[in-house]
Amino acid sequence: MSRTYRVVAWSTGNVGRNAIAGIAARPDMELVGVWVSNPDKVGKDAGELAGLGRTLGVAATNDESAIFALKPDAIVHTAMADDRMFEAIADLARMLRAGINVLSSGPVFLQYPYGVVDESMYGDLLAAAAEGRVSLHVNGVDPGFANDILPLVMTSVCEEIEEVRVAEVLNYATYDQGMILFDVMGFGKPMDEVPFLLQPGILTTAWGSVVRQLAAALEVELDDDLEEWYERVPAPEAITVSAGTIEAGTVAGLHFEVRGRKDGRPVIVLEHVTRLRDDLAPEWPQPAGQGCYRVTITGEPTYTVDMQMMGRDGDHNTGGLKATAMRLVNAIPAVVDAEPGLVAAKDLPQVVGKGLII
Repeated sequence: MSRTYRVVAWSTGNVGRNAIAGIAARPDMELVGVWVSNPDKVGKDAGELAGLGRTLGVAATNDESAIFALKPDAIVHTAMADDRMFEAIADLARMLRAGINVLSSGPVFLQYPYGVVDESMYGDLLAAAAEGRVSLHVNGVDPGFANDILPLVMTSVCEEIEEVRVAEVLNYATYDQGMILFDVMGFGKPMDEVPFLLQPGILTTAWGSVVRQLAAALEVELDDDLEEWYERVPAPEAITVSAGTIEAGTVAGLHFEVRGRKDGRPVIVLEHVTRLRDDLAPEWPQPAGQGCYRVTITGEPTYTVDMQMMGRDGDHNTGGLKATAMRLVNAIPAVVDAEPGLVAAKDLPQVVGKGLII
């Protein structure tokens, strides 16, 4: 007899809404609770908050103790962590100490923090997981599936590898998250202003886990430091996007790389090409379709795989949000069965969309 997993959705934002839909779609999962930070959402049904057009019979709460008292098998934690990193880590530690497995979309460096951040940033989480005898798995689509499992699967058909390059090539015009777009990434800011994301060390903190995890899985010893590189282009005229207006002359395109080197030569590279209009920087890598995650393995043979996404609403950014949510939801059985601790994607068994064919 198959097991039913009791699951809590923690937050109902861009990713959280899709996590609720995903939990409801799995025949082996039961949504037993929803936590929200906004008091205006307290008491509302999970189906309403997720925009499903139907009720799920689960009312949202902001009472953490009530959530823990449910004793769920897992919490899918999708609350914003970029602007409250230490608070998010403390939240995760409390969940783990309560004996609840956690699958989270952030902080993203926790996907594989070893050699990326100091142990003081994740040591308490290791202790909490040991105390609660449960596991923490941080993942998504990028950082996540598109640049950990997908490239690792592709290396299984290689004879020789010179470089593994994982890239996101997307137009963010419909990404309605102003804090990330403007404050973190620096879109709409003067070209001579260096935003938070491009401060020294931040790209490595955010995406170094991608490079380090691939290196660990492929058993390649990288040079000590990861290399950060970026370039930007301005808007030729004012551009209106979902999150606001980009004035002429301000940043409208961002291209960056985090490079893992072996003997000074890049061998594992994380690349992002982000535009707010398709015709910007035509010399930069171009997407497949409306946008894609691309894996290029140079060697014998050389492979290129483009993963295109599209939500039923016709928006590729919706596809990305759903991919982030569903990578977490579909991994619940594997994470619940894992040994206590911080579980990396490379260490999980194959994760599949069990029971999702309609």
